[in-house]
Amino acid sequence: MLEQIINLTKKLVKCHSISPFDAGCQNILIKILKQLKFNINLINIQDTNNFWAIHNNKNIHNTLVFAGHTDVVPPGDIKKWKFNPFNAVIYKNMLYGRGVCDMKGSLAAMFFAAKKFIINYPNYNGRLAFLITSDEESNAKNGTIQVINKLLKEKENLNFCILGEPTSNKIIGDNIKNGRRGSLNIQLKIIGIQGHVAYHHLAKNPIHMIIPLLNELILIKWSKKNSFFPKTSMQITKISSNIKNYNIIPGNIILYINFRFNNEICYKNILKILNNIVKKYIINYEIKWELSGLPFLSIKDTNILEKNLIKVVKKSIYAINHKYPTLINNGGTSDGRFIIKTGAQIVELGLINSTIHKINECVHINDLYILYKIYYKIIKEILLF
Repeated sequence: MLEQIINLTKKLVKCHSISPFDAGCQNILIKILKQLKFNINLINIQDTNNFWAIHNNKNIHNTLVFAGHTDVVPPGDIKKWKFNPFNAVIYKNMLYGRGVCDMKGSLAAMFFAAKKFIINYPNYNGRLAFLITSDEESNAKNGTIQVINKLLKEKENLNFCILGEPTSNKIIGDNIKNGRRGSLNIQLKIIGIQGHVAYHHLAKNPIHMIIPLLNELILIKWSKKNSFFPKTSMQITKISSNIKNYNIIPGNIILYINFRFNNEICYKNILKILNNIVKKYIINYEIKWELSGLPFLSIKDTNILEKNLIKVVKKSIYAINHKYPTLINNGGTSDGRFIIKTGAQIVELGLINSTIHKINECVHINDLYILYKIYYKIIKEILLF
């Protein structure tokens, strides 16, 4: 089985699926699902490929969904990689390639876990489904959010969802997530007066203007951490102007700022506080903002008849890898922010995240097998017992 999982992972890695392009990954996965007699619904929008696939129609109130994405971030400078990032090379039991951890290896593990379960238990009482997109690493406008909106309109039922995001830290399953912080992107334009650097008194340098502003922004404590989330953080990701010459003071600059905010503060309050701080130092400015996602938290409701997915996942990890996982809802956003609208219980569980988005992204081949066994155990716990 390990060899099959590795081969599927390698096939997926060899597809140059830089977001939002799928580059043939989903055709490979759909072929597997068709052999297992899944009902497949293609939901492709512009450059984004999505599909919703479901197996069995018994007990629609016991539906387990595996969700994931086939797209990857760009590889960066290929010359700095040990091996070509799209060749999927194994060296000293490590499989190298862009997206091998985030999250093509997880996809291979969950697809083979589903295949084994269906073959072994063809008459199970429930439904097994896949929600796959190619637009998770880019703007997420035409991916999972569109599939979820369609499923909601059709009154489709989702009870449990496993997202294959790379959540593990040191060993497979040591960390899992049941929520994420929200993400707020800001473009702050500071308007000054362009001029010659030798006659700076005739100009107004927006770079100099922002120094006290930046100092206050960096020092402010936006919100504390709590038992579910880390504290709210702010990072200035870029400062740019359209001036290339050394002898010109720019007329304006743009600051790019990202907030990762928890449920202790509303994004509207962040915008209000930011505006008030900017007004203290800057007269002429413009602010544009985009909300990438609100914080979400998946907590089991009081329905005692429904299984608790967090408990099932923890039990399964301990049974396979002898590790009792911790819940750590840090990291970036995930498509869980869209899936939470269905009311499904959500847990994120995947490979080790130490090399994701980096040069030489890699996974130990045995980790693929461990994750496969954990996924298989989860399926059995949800759909059999």
